[in-house]
Amino acid sequence: MRPSGRAPNELRQVSLQTGANKYAEGSCLAVFGDTHVLCTASVENNVPPWLRNSGKGWITAEYGMLPRATHTRGQREAARGKQSGRTQEIQRLIGRSLRAVADMKGFGERQVKIDCDVIQADGGTRTAAITGAYVALHLAFQHLLEIGAIDSLPLTDAVAAVSCGIYNGEAVLDLDYDEDSTAQADANFVLTASGGIVEIQGTAEEKPFERAQFDQLLGLAETGVAELARRQLQAIEAA
Repeated sequence: MRPSGRAPNELRQVSLQTGANKYAEGSCLAVFGDTHVLCTASVENNVPPWLRNSGKGWITAEYGMLPRATHTRGQREAARGKQSGRTQEIQRLIGRSLRAVADMKGFGERQVKIDCDVIQADGGTRTAAITGAYVALHLAFQHLLEIGAIDSLPLTDAVAAVSCGIYNGEAVLDLDYDEDSTAQADANFVLTASGGIVEIQGTAEEKPFERAQFDQLLGLAETGVAELARRQLQAIEAA
């Protein structure tokens, strides 16, 4: 039995609320159970120096957790004067995931900066961030299309992410903190709506897990991402 009472293949209660920030070109509050991540997309009419005069745009991401996103207050990384290795790794993952489904020549020499701020954390913050960030990015591109800045949406697919793991010997979908902290194995899957693999991060605790178990996790992830992609589309269409 999972602590939440969910079936092995059941996602947490998921909500993708668009329009969460009235100033950003695109925004989405991604809610996965008790994990809440505010994702905003800001469009700038410039690119990094190495892309000037290339005709290509750029998508980058920043990720952070608010001080009281967890059970105890954490210190702001800005106050410490540097980002943790975990933060840097996650924001690079978000950026890679979004660039994997974008036509970088399709929005000119512009830069889209994605900010993913964790308001409340209960496991799966990076996967919730990627899922919500795609919605924010899509809406930002939609804004550019509506004002005539681009001719078509520069997206080749949708992308979403979900965690899976081995908990009490069973493969389960979308781990919350109670499961993630004691799982025998856990993995984050970043997949496209059409089934393409962008990135898989997986680790075992105590002992290795088997190929058959990995295949189970991948199957759960494919089912979960297909449902998340459906909800992303619903959110975008309703925005």
